[in-house]
Amino acid sequence: MTQPIVRASHIHKYFTRGSEKIDVLQDLSLAVQPGEYMALMGPSGSGKTTLLNLIAGLDTPSSGELWVGDARISSMTESQLTTWRTRNIGFIFQFYHLLPVLSAYENVELPLLLVPGLNGAMRRRQVETALDLVGLADRMSHRPGQLSGGQQQRVGIARAIVTDPTLIVADEPTGDLDSKSAEDILKLIDELHRTLQKTIILVTHDPKAAACAARLVRLEKGQLVEDTMNSAMDQASRAFNTRGSDAIQPAGAPSIQETRP
Repeated sequence: MTQPIVRASHIHKYFTRGSEKIDVLQDLSLAVQPGEYMALMGPSGSGKTTLLNLIAGLDTPSSGELWVGDARISSMTESQLTTWRTRNIGFIFQFYHLLPVLSAYENVELPLLLVPGLNGAMRRRQVETALDLVGLADRMSHRPGQLSGGQQQRVGIARAIVTDPTLIVADEPTGDLDSKSAEDILKLIDELHRTLQKTIILVTHDPKAAACAARLVRLEKGQLVEDTMNSAMDQASRAFNTRGSDAIQPAGAPSIQETRP
């Protein structure tokens, strides 16, 4: 059996407010397989964003063990997590988080500037291919203010995939878009999932967005209350584990091979 890419074991997470202890996640265990597309749902305050932040190495659990790949991230220092995130996590945000003074090209290039050993030519090949994969090869010189909301989110997605991360995490990626743009972004994420064969964890309130994933995990009051699979999509997801992918090379490699969805 393939080893899960995410292994969370008896995770607890709490915050303190004065003398009060607030439990956010309680004894949560979860495994995510390589190549899986999982939607994480739950009401506000259920702990879904906290769980996503833990998996992405933005925070650490109060207790329990959390592994992503071969890395035990629950025991890493903040400095170690920063280095690890650079190489392993691609983020897709609700509000894009693009720098307005930079072009689409420059925004996508930013994560690569943190990767040692890449020269300008290597970065250019990877950035151009990432923008081509999201359909913005002709917009790379445009600044965010010159792009629609949907196009800005495409830039955000290109930035998330440009380093060839181990895991892509998306926090309400359609939450700031109109219905047509949201539909287009969900189709793009699905295409990239199939093309790049990446593991994706999507936090969403939208049932339509959740329906695009092969697996639905639902939290309530910090506990896992539902974990269901779409059998047809599950078969496709498992098939990813038996096929090698040369669509995108690691960030330390000379280039990304061009592969259109």
